[in-house]
Amino acid sequence: MADITAAMVKELRERTGAGMMECKKALVEANGDMQEAEDIIAKSGHKKAAKSASRTAAEGRIAIASAANGAVVVEINCETDFVGRDESFVQFCEKVANIALQAKPADIDALLNHSFDAGISVEDARKALISRLGENIQVRRFNAVTASPSQRIGSYIHNFRIGVLVLVEGGDDALAKDLAMHIAAMKPQYVSADEVPENVVAKEKEIAMERAKQSGKPENILEKIVQGQVQKHLNEICLLGQGFFKDPDQSVGALLKSANAKVVSMIRMEVGEGIEVIKKSFEEEVMAQARGSKS
Repeated sequence: MADITAAMVKELRERTGAGMMECKKALVEANGDMQEAEDIIAKSGHKKAAKSASRTAAEGRIAIASAANGAVVVEINCETDFVGRDESFVQFCEKVANIALQAKPADIDALLNHSFDAGISVEDARKALISRLGENIQVRRFNAVTASPSQRIGSYIHNFRIGVLVLVEGGDDALAKDLAMHIAAMKPQYVSADEVPENVVAKEKEIAMERAKQSGKPENILEKIVQGQVQKHLNEICLLGQGFFKDPDQSVGALLKSANAKVVSMIRMEVGEGIEVIKKSFEEEVMAQARGSKS
C-alpha cells in the first residue's frame, strides 16, 4: 500500500474541492495514484449530485456581475441558508455570474456546459460543490441586460436574496441606483400600465364592479368608481405609478419626468420565488438526515 502523505491529500483537495477525509479515502482506494483518486472523487460527486437532485433547493444566493455596457443577475439555489453563506458556495455563485456576463450563454444548459476552470465545466464544478457541501445545488436561472451608449444600468442586491437590474435611458447613476433599490423594496410587476395584460385588467374590473355593486352606490356612478379602483390597482403593481420609496408623495413616473429619464426594462429576482417548499416537522428532518448519513 502506498504511503498517503498530508501533501498528497492537500494537493487532491486543491484539485477537486472535496473534503479532507474524502480525499484521503480516495487516495487510499487508488493506492496513491493522484489521477485515479481524482476520478474516484468525480464519480462520487456525480452519485451525490444524482442522489441530492430530488431534494428541494429553495435557499441560496443572488449574484450580479457588471461591465461598462452590460450586467447579469443569477440565482443559484441550495437547501439551507447555512450553505448559502458558505465561502465556497459564495465564490461559486460569483464566478458563475462572471462567466454568464462574459460568455453570454443562450440558456442555462449553455451556461452549465461552459468552462469553469481548465478542463472543468460549470456543471462539473456544481457537482464537485455538491460532493463537498452535501446539499442539492442548482444554477436555477439568469437574466442579462445590455446598455447602449445613452443608457445606464442600475443594480442592487439586498442581503444577497433579492437582486435587481434596471435599464434607464437618461438620468444619472444615482437615479439608476435609487430605481433599483425602489424595485427591490416595492416589487412592481410591470414598468407601466401599458405592459399589464388585458386579462389581468379585465379581472380587476370584474372584482371592482362586484365590490361597487355591493356598496349600494347609484348605478350611474358605478363605472366611475370601478375606473378609480382599477387605476389604483395599476398604480400599485406598476413601477411608474408607485410612490417613490424615498418620497412617497411623488410617483416614480413624476421623478423620471423631472430627470428627463425613462425606464426601458427591469429585472427583479428573489431567491426561491415560485419554488414549492414542503414543510417537514422537526422529527421528519432528523430522520431524513439520519437516513442520508447512512447512504
